[in-house]
Amino acid sequence: MALVAEYELQCADFPLVNVARNVPEATIEVELQFNHGDQPPFIVYVMHAPDEAVEQAFESSPFVGEYTLVGHAGETYRYRVLPAVGLEAQLGDQIEDLDGLRALAEADAVVERIRVTSRGWVQEAWFADRDAFDEFRTFWQSNCGFELRRLTKDGEPKQPGDGLTDPQREALRTAYEMGHFEVPRSASLSEVADELGITPSAVSERLRRAQTHIVETTVASTWPKLPDKY
Repeated sequence: MALVAEYELQCADFPLVNVARNVPEATIEVELQFNHGDQPPFIVYVMHAPDEAVEQAFESSPFVGEYTLVGHAGETYRYRVLPAVGLEAQLGDQIEDLDGLRALAEADAVVERIRVTSRGWVQEAWFADRDAFDEFRTFWQSNCGFELRRLTKDGEPKQPGDGLTDPQREALRTAYEMGHFEVPRSASLSEVADELGITPSAVSERLRRAQTHIVETTVASTWPKLPDKY
């Protein structure tokens, strides 16, 4: 039975992790073009952060050799990033079993989504069976930090809230625990922003997007259509 997993790989040396650390308000997702040799280019999607801050972080990253802005829509910027170093130079100090890492590329698994955080990568992947997943998990538990977030059979629906970014989850949790959603509120948006170390506008945006996503994935699909006057 095929499985779908969401998990976090905690490795500070992963590509672009230092960019996520230097631009904490950004949501960063990547696609790897593996058919381009030992140093495949990355397609990098950056959301909710000014392009100037992102490009400054690219400039200071030892992983980024060249980068090109290939387009943007709204708050999402799309870059093509060429690595400055290969796999061994990038991960050699962190992961000893590079041959095992290369072998994972031939496993019965497909990584469908990669999100870069300040601690590593959060991935969503499809595995052909439990053995393929266990091989993957065992490797990363031995060579890095591995935290499983979700494991379901292929075809099962996601739980409500799946799909939130880490910054959105953090903003929701902090706002909730500080009493921002209580009536009356015991914490203002500015106080939540101070706790997170970001601007009130950034907190507002994260909460709005998170709340919209939760509504869309829970009750919105069951509502009848509103009258035309709305």
